[in-house]
Amino acid sequence: MSSSATTYTFLGPEGTFTEAALMQVPGAADAIRIPATNVNSALEKVRQGEADAAMVPIENSVEGGVTATLDAIATGSELRIIREALVPISFVLVARPGVKISDIRRVSTHGHAWAQCRLWVEDNIPQAEYIPGSSTAAAAVGLLEDGAHYDAAICAPLVAQEQPGLHVLAENIGDNPGAVTRFVLVSRPDVLPERTGADKTTVVVPLPEDRPGALMEILDQFATRGVNLSRIESRPTGQYLGHYFFSIDADGHVADARVADALAGLHRISPATRFLGSYGRADEQVPVVAPHTSDAAFASAHAWVEGILSGTARAAQTA
Repeated sequence: MSSSATTYTFLGPEGTFTEAALMQVPGAADAIRIPATNVNSALEKVRQGEADAAMVPIENSVEGGVTATLDAIATGSELRIIREALVPISFVLVARPGVKISDIRRVSTHGHAWAQCRLWVEDNIPQAEYIPGSSTAAAAVGLLEDGAHYDAAICAPLVAQEQPGLHVLAENIGDNPGAVTRFVLVSRPDVLPERTGADKTTVVVPLPEDRPGALMEILDQFATRGVNLSRIESRPTGQYLGHYFFSIDADGHVADARVADALAGLHRISPATRFLGSYGRADEQVPVVAPHTSDAAFASAHAWVEGILSGTARAAQTA
C-alpha cells in the first residue's frame, strides 16, 4: 500500500448495512473506505493489496449463509477472518416523490433483503416484480438515475435519510423484526488475533469422497473433543454434481488445545482443509468447556503419553 493510512473496502455503495458493520471497527471512521460493487470485488482488492481488509456479509439470522461470501472466501489465494460484527437489520420501501404504493410494478434490492421482506411484499404490493440489485443501497441510489427501470427499492433507513431525492413509502417492512446479519472483516494471512476466551474458528472442509459416514467422520473430529459448532453449511465446489465442501464455525480459538486437535484431525481426513481464522465473537459468548476437553486435560494427557514413551526408551537403553 502506498499510503500509511489503513484502507478498508466494503460491499457498497455508502449507506449499506456492510458499511455500518465496518464502522464498528476501531479507527474505521478515520480510515480510507472504498465501496465495492460485489463481494468478489471486495475480497480481490484485499488479495491484490489494494485494501488492508474487507468487510463482507457472511450470515443472516433469517436466510442463513451468504453464499457469495462463502464461495468467494473458500477459493482463490487464502484470506483470514480477523473480526466479526453483528448489525440489526430493518428495511424501508423508498421511491421518487409522487410515486404511490399502488403505482409500484417493479422493486429492486439485494436478494437477502427481498427474502426478508417477502411476506410484507405479498400483503402490500403482490403485483410487484423483483429486480435483483447488487446491494440495498445501490438499488435505492439507482432510483435517482435517469431511466431507472424499476419504481421502488428496499433499503436501510440510513440510505433514505442521506438521499434527499428518495421518499419513504413504508417503514419496518421486514418480516422478522429481530433480524440480524453477521459480517466478517477479512484480511490477508498475517498475525492471528489473540485468544479472548470467547472466540470462533472458521474452516472450509472439502468432502474427501462421497461415501456413507464421510460427513460423520468430519463432525466426529469436533464432537469427540468437545468442540461445539455454531454453523455448518454445505456448498457445491462447482467441479461436478455431488462434490461439496463444508463451511464450519466452531466455538473456540485454534490456540485452544481442543480446537487445535480437532483441526489436526480434519487435516488428516481432508488435507485440503482451509483455515479461515480464529477471532473474537461479536456477542462475547464464552463456550462451556467440559473438564476433560480443557487445555489442562490435553496437556496432562500428552505428558502421560510422553512419560510412557520416555520410560520405554530408557528401558530399551538399559536392556
